[in-house]
Amino acid sequence: MKRIRKAIFPVAGLGTRFLPATKATPKEMLPIVDKPLIQFAVEEAIEAGLTDMIFVTGRTKRAIEDHFDKAYELETELAAKNKHDLLELVQSVLPRGIKCVYIRQAEPLGLGHAVGCARDVVDDEPFAVILADDLIDGRPGALKQMVDCAHRHNGSVLGVEDVPRERTRQYGIVSTTPVADRTERVSAIIEKPAPAEAPSTLAVVGRYILSPRIFDLIEHVVPGAGGEIQLTDAISALLDEEPVFAHRFAGTRYDCGSKLGYLKAAVDLGRKHHEIGAEFDAFLKELPK
Repeated sequence: MKRIRKAIFPVAGLGTRFLPATKATPKEMLPIVDKPLIQFAVEEAIEAGLTDMIFVTGRTKRAIEDHFDKAYELETELAAKNKHDLLELVQSVLPRGIKCVYIRQAEPLGLGHAVGCARDVVDDEPFAVILADDLIDGRPGALKQMVDCAHRHNGSVLGVEDVPRERTRQYGIVSTTPVADRTERVSAIIEKPAPAEAPSTLAVVGRYILSPRIFDLIEHVVPGAGGEIQLTDAISALLDEEPVFAHRFAGTRYDCGSKLGYLKAAVDLGRKHHEIGAEFDAFLKELPK
């Protein structure tokens, strides 16, 4: 497999579950303590050795572009006030050598459609897809683990974890055969099956490494409800042509697309925060039961 250099971030969703907070602010910019969700995702990609960040955006997502752009006025102000630590923090949001590309998805027509929008930028290379809603706290990061898996087994890789059977209708569920520690070969994938119909409880959760062949297959997916093009359908077709693996990444996933998952991430990562973690942890322990 060629070196994986590019990551697609589908960020065009409206974030309706977090209204009114997301009325004017992208859900991907919601912070966990002092860092927005999208920055966690980009840092995970950079740790995995990726250099090209491709954001598939919508009309309300300008704040994401601004976040990763150079902030001349802010940097000048911080430098003038000798706030060098904060200046370094702002300048490190996007390290040198990392490129950002922004592509507008005119209509929210599903994850498959969002990925397909990036075809011309990705070209004929394997690539990653990262959903910022799924914040994964792992050492090394989940994507680094998956990149290593993709090169080791020479195939596409889906990030997976076991979920309660009653929640299978919220995920793409895979049927697999074990091939190595934490890695299984995928034989089938079903989008949001009912618990009684799910072939397993192994769910795909927000991380993908895909062959460029997926772009041709996306173009032939029959749109489903609401005209949406499901990435799962294209992956199902890919299984007939190329090996696809499921990797059980090591780390804790937080479903930050839900309010409860977001709060769990804020509490757990807040307790680990280098600046206020110890004090916050002490506060939590003092709360009445």
